[in-house]
Amino acid sequence: MKVVIMEKTEAGELVALDARDWNDQMIAMMNHANYLLVNGKEYEMVEGRLNVNEPYMEVLVLAVKQEASEAAKA
Repeated sequence: MKVVIMEKTEAGELVALDARDWNDQMIAMMNHANYLLVNGKEYEMVEGRLNVNEPYMEVLVLAVKQEASEAAKA
């Protein structure tokens, strides 16, 4: 299934970060993961939306601030 990752910026705009086909395993892992990496940057997954008119799923993400990301790793 095609998955489109959309970032909600601090200004409230939606920006498409990535669009590609995900296999069933990757989609199932969304039940276990709260964060994902896109092009080396970490994002928190907020919600998903299935578009039935177009065969794809949108995942809304928020950028993780670098300080918060480093604290979580410690």
